[in-house]
Amino acid sequence: MKNIIVTSLRKDAGKTSVIVGLARNSSQQMGYLKPFGDRLLYRKKRLWDFDAAVCTVAMGAEESPEAMSIGFDHSKLRFMYDADTTAEKVREIAALNSKGKTVMLVESGTELNRGLSVHLDALSLCKYLDGELLVVLSGTNDQICDDAYALKRLLDQSDVKLAGVVINKVRDIDDFKTVYGEHFEALALPLLGVVPYLEDLTRPTMQFLADLFFAKVLAGDKGLSNTIKNVVVGAMSADAVLRVQRFNKEAKLVITSGDRSDMILAALETKAAGIILTNNILPPPNIIAKASAMGIPLLLVAQDTFHAAQKVDNLVSLLSKDDQEKMGQLQQLVGEHINYLDVIK
Repeated sequence: MKNIIVTSLRKDAGKTSVIVGLARNSSQQMGYLKPFGDRLLYRKKRLWDFDAAVCTVAMGAEESPEAMSIGFDHSKLRFMYDADTTAEKVREIAALNSKGKTVMLVESGTELNRGLSVHLDALSLCKYLDGELLVVLSGTNDQICDDAYALKRLLDQSDVKLAGVVINKVRDIDDFKTVYGEHFEALALPLLGVVPYLEDLTRPTMQFLADLFFAKVLAGDKGLSNTIKNVVVGAMSADAVLRVQRFNKEAKLVITSGDRSDMILAALETKAAGIILTNNILPPPNIIAKASAMGIPLLLVAQDTFHAAQKVDNLVSLLSKDDQEKMGQLQQLVGEHINYLDVIK
């Protein structure tokens, strides 16, 4: 059994995306763990980690996402475990999820030090499971270079094994390799691959927004896979918003209050990708029926329009467990740009 702990030095570097791509390119039986669940997902009175749900689907795992994390909250973890019992619990869930597997991909929290105070940081996971560290670096080219030097200093001060480094979301691969490749050679950091930036992967789906807002889906379940390219906040009159160029663009998300029937109808008539209805206000039944017939999702959320729009504006799109199209794109990207055999050797 080979345990690979996947981590990053910055938030949203794309660890889960790399894991999904590796899993879907592998002919081996792979397992997954995320001991410190820091992307909470609540469905049907059950709690699990968002990334664990995605990787369970990507790997075709029979294990429940609930069994892949030992906790979600610092205060509860401090109350329930100390350093020794944390190590025991991690080994316990690893044994449970690794039956019949040849490789375990263990995802750390958002960054390498996430969970350090509750003994669940990436380096601790390496020690508990006698694993190797796979580090995903992302950001601007200079940030990636700085992080590589920081990683080298960290590794020199620890006894953790390094499986290698993957550079993710690079806009110009040839330029990056030309300018920065020598730094990785000088640092003796094994570079396993450089994965290009793909804009489609940064666009959220309606399903992701439903999960993000814990929304009630009133209609349009079949359109939850719709991808969002433009966002319009319906605060003005319907006549005025129809004159706004962005409102007539494709794949738009409209955010408006549930009592704005004029705005909702305008969004339906212009074939919006989806509509977020704010303030927990239900629209009239005929509007819900029309959206259902057109397959346009209506998401009912508790937030007001301003805070809902702010949340959408600040979001970082994550891979959803039902997004097979993006999983296929990741499979192709990772297959072309990362040598899987170098990762597990």
